Amino acid sequence: MAKLIVKLITSLADVINRDSRIKEVLRVVFIPDFNVKNGQRIYPAADLSEQISMAGKEASGTGNMKFMMNGALTIGTLDGANVEIREAVGAENFFVFGKTVQEVEETLATGYRPREIYERDEDLRVSIDLINSGVFSHGDAGTFRPLIENLLGSDPFLVCADFRSYLESQARVSVAYGDPEQWSRMSILNTARSAFISSDRAIREYSNDIWNTAPLPVEFSNG
Repeated sequence: MAKLIVKLITSLADVINRDSRIKEVLRVVFIPDFNVKNGQRIYPAADLSEQISMAGKEASGTGNMKFMMNGALTIGTLDGANVEIREAVGAENFFVFGKTVQEVEETLATGYRPREIYERDEDLRVSIDLINSGVFSHGDAGTFRPLIENLLGSDPFLVCADFRSYLESQARVSVAYGDPEQWSRMSILNTARSAFISSDRAIREYSNDIWNTAPLPVEFSNG
């Protein structure tokens, strides 16, 4: 399934990047073997950090912090380190979307039926039908069928459930980005308030709260 998602990304890129109407303003790029060396180029260049894991999966870890430190604003769920980032920068400087952990649990417990959301949300239906049509797979409507069946049949990560909230949050992103002064202020605050991202702080909290250890004095000799 993960390989098929990567295939979809690269297939989207093939179509979008060849479209003469939009290729000068929008490109889709998939970076293989993402590592620290590549990250040093990407983190400072990013305007918006997308952290879209389902709340409760703790899938948002250090990448979102690196984006934050380099001035990128975050659009994300209340998952993992996103929660700490939002607390540090303030809710007004963070684009939140999606269900909370409690709402996720309630949705799954009451019987989640993603196809019902698909049937009543026109934007979601058009998006899924477009993928299913074969337009991104040289006319082969079966290429991405396992993805579609997964979304409409079980959707374990509540993609359909969070879709509308994501679009609404992206609309807020567009408004903010259209105001360079506001965006710059939010970006600067993201960097300025990233001081909590500290290995010293993390080790100190682990020592106090988990390991129950005390620091040892270190003696230095002049020799």
